[in-house]
Amino acid sequence: MPPKGKADTAGYQQLKKDLSAQAPGKLYILHGEETYLRDYCLNQLKELILSGGMGTFNFHEIPAKEMSPRRLEEALDCLPMMAQRTLVQVTDFDLFKAGEKDREAYAKLFEELPDYVCLVFVYDLIPYKGDARTKLAGAIKRSGVVVNFARQETGELVKWVRRRFRALGKDIDGNLASELIFLCGDLMTNLIGEIEKIGAYAKGTQITRADIDAVATPQLDTVVFRMTDAIGAGKFDQAAQVLGELYQMQEPPIKIMWSLGRNMRQLYSARLALEKGRGAAYVADLWGLRSFQAEKIFTAARRFSLPWCRRAVVRCGEADLAMKSTGQDGQQLLTSLLLELCAPARKPALPRR
Repeated sequence: MPPKGKADTAGYQQLKKDLSAQAPGKLYILHGEETYLRDYCLNQLKELILSGGMGTFNFHEIPAKEMSPRRLEEALDCLPMMAQRTLVQVTDFDLFKAGEKDREAYAKLFEELPDYVCLVFVYDLIPYKGDARTKLAGAIKRSGVVVNFARQETGELVKWVRRRFRALGKDIDGNLASELIFLCGDLMTNLIGEIEKIGAYAKGTQITRADIDAVATPQLDTVVFRMTDAIGAGKFDQAAQVLGELYQMQEPPIKIMWSLGRNMRQLYSARLALEKGRGAAYVADLWGLRSFQAEKIFTAARRFSLPWCRRAVVRCGEADLAMKSTGQDGQQLLTSLLLELCAPARKPALPRR
């Protein structure tokens, strides 16, 4: 079992090994939130198995609504035409929600997969939830590989960002690549579009911060973090300007309030960690953050006192409740909250009302 909070990467490493050796296995379960990486690996599987001009005849796709043990067996029995392998793909069929008899039938089919078959289950719109207590799970473990396409580790993600820019004839240094990930999020699915935009915009071969700021679309939490920075400096006008940017992004007040409240809770936990002599790693583990994200929050927490952070969390909770339950104008509530938070940010703590 992987450590708590860490994704199990054994399946992904096995798939990479199989692809590198050009020797795909007989059964794969593909799931996880990193859909860009999943689709990339799935396409590599297809290129390996379906090359040679007869791919149409050797690829069998079963819609989830048509899936049954009999339908799957029919696809598995189709011999490859002028090729060594066939590929059978099933998308968004929940194996473990099938009836008991069907699950047993699938388990038997998995145990007896022909050598010429590569059977792939893709979980796209539904989550994969295996049940280790079942015969089906045992059959999958013995005959196949469950691949979790989780968010990539920071180091690997930075390398990938740099490789993607190099493919566009551009270069970006590691620190700026980390900033791009912080700004736009750490999913390859989102980053690939941002990389292409920035690469097309940049005039020179070296990507600059100005290139990123000009065209990149920041994620909500990043913009809210800028607003928190302005609050820490006691700059209401600047905080209000950032809030205006969020409205221009058409972010609803309730969503902004949720992100601001989360950010304040992270600051509070970071301030508590500072008080107890703990480091940024503690905050990273607590909130499931990447190290550079935790460092930014930890640095910001140094500007706030513990009582101020505690009171800010309370006030964000009160404003959130008022927004949801009283029908008060969300934008007005947010503006009033920012004004209250900014005013005492220059002092040790928020005054009690």
